[in-house]
This record gives sequence, C-alpha cells and structure tokens, in this order.
Amino acid sequence: MSRGNTIIIEAGRSEQKYWRDVWKYRELLYFLAWRDILVRYKQTVIGIAWVVIRPLLIMLVFSFAFGKVAKLPSEGNIPYPLLVLAGLLPWQFFSTALSEAANSLIANANLITKIYFPRVIVPASTVVTCVVDFLVTLVLLIALMLWYGIWPTWRILAVPLFLLLMFLPAMGAGLWLAALNVRYRDFRYVVPFIVQFGLYVSPVGFSSTVVPESLAKIYVLNPMVGVIDGFRWAFLGQSVPLNWEPLAWSMSVSTLLLVGGVHYFRRTERSFADVI
Repeated sequence: MSRGNTIIIEAGRSEQKYWRDVWKYRELLYFLAWRDILVRYKQTVIGIAWVVIRPLLIMLVFSFAFGKVAKLPSEGNIPYPLLVLAGLLPWQFFSTALSEAANSLIANANLITKIYFPRVIVPASTVVTCVVDFLVTLVLLIALMLWYGIWPTWRILAVPLFLLLMFLPAMGAGLWLAALNVRYRDFRYVVPFIVQFGLYVSPVGFSSTVVPESLAKIYVLNPMVGVIDGFRWAFLGQSVPLNWEPLAWSMSVSTLLLVGGVHYFRRTERSFADVI
C-alpha cells in the first residue's frame, strides 16, 4: 500500500489536521449532496418543478394578504408580487437549509457511527443541496421580471456577494442546531417554530421601509434583513435603494454565527457517535 493511502491513527491527529481531512473527504460531500438531490425528487410526479411551485404559491398568498388586504406599500414602482418573490427566494433557501442541516446528523446516524470522516461534511452537504434548489428558483424570478418588463441592470453582478452572505447564516445556524439536535432531541420541535417565526419577522412579504424607526435597531440584527434587501437591490433596478446599515449588520451577525457554529460543532463533534 502506498504512503498516500495509509491512515495513521495517533492522539490529536484529527484535531491538528481536521481541515485538511475536510478537503481530503470533499468527494464525500459531493456524493451526499447528489444523493440528497436524487432522494428529494425520487418518485415525485412533477419532480424538480416542486421547487418552483412552492415559492409561486407563497408569493400569491403574500401578495394578496400584504398587498391587497393590508395594502402595504411596495418599493418605487415595483409590482408587489415581484417584491415578494425577490424576498422569498433567499428566505426559502435559508429556512430549508436550516431545517435540513439541523436534522442531517440524525438522518445519517448509521454513517456517523460506522466510519471516521469530518462530521461537518454532513450539514455542509445539505446546505449545498439547497443552493442547487435556489439556483433553479432564480429562473422563476427572472421570468417574472421579464413578464413585468423589468430588465436586470449592472447591479446583478453583485448577486454572488449576496449568495455568499445568504450561505453564511444558513451554515452557521445549521451547525449550531445540528450539534444541539444530536444531544437534545427537543430541538427537532424548536426548528420548525424558528423557521415559521422568522418568516414573519423578515421582510419577505413587505418592504423593510415599513418597519418603524423605533424597532429598526433591533430589526437589523436579523441577518436575513440585509440579504433580502440586497437581493431586491440587485435584481429589481434603480427604484430599490440599498441601505448599508442592515447589510453591515447581516455580515457581522452572519460571521459570528458561522464562527460560533464551527467552534461549538467542533467542540461537541467527538461525542456524536456515542450519543446519536
């Protein structure tokens, strides 16, 4: 056997070379993500179209409830359904990634108890799967923009930045909840509540401009506020301004979530196989 295929077991090795092992096992991440994609749409009638149908239905409900009934204002001359959809897509990614990552270790218990690999690969693979779904739903947003005669501007070049900013809180919070869910199974009931509550305290069905100034300082602590405002700014043109304060807070809170999530996950990871 060649030296490159030899696994050396020694005290502290996994701690010292953890991130090198993550890179070494990167193909496992691809495999798990691809497996999740296949399982998600296996034996479904319309397959991946479910990814489009879900935000479309929520957009119609929110447009009626907030736009027609509550008569909340849009931003500039942007049609209300387009405002909702541009905010809904990043939120749908975050909520799905959070739910999937939180349950990922439990769902892969047999794999975790049998072989060694960096456990962070498991929740990371679920978040990557949700990125694929998100890219599919962007087709719906672009189609609706063209329907209303709104063309992308140079601002669309900033979309990769907001994709990264969307990924950070999902991965950070997902690591926290995945580790907590292994030890405290009560969190499987907490996560749906967090997702449902977060939907209504994030600017999905309304514009951030309707939030009272007295609540703005607390409101911007929600990392998805800056992300959603950023997506609307990037896609919907000149009539949607970008408020830099929520964006800065989103970057700060998202970074703290990720750093704290990685630290807590790594600290509890060695006991996963014993308690799962």
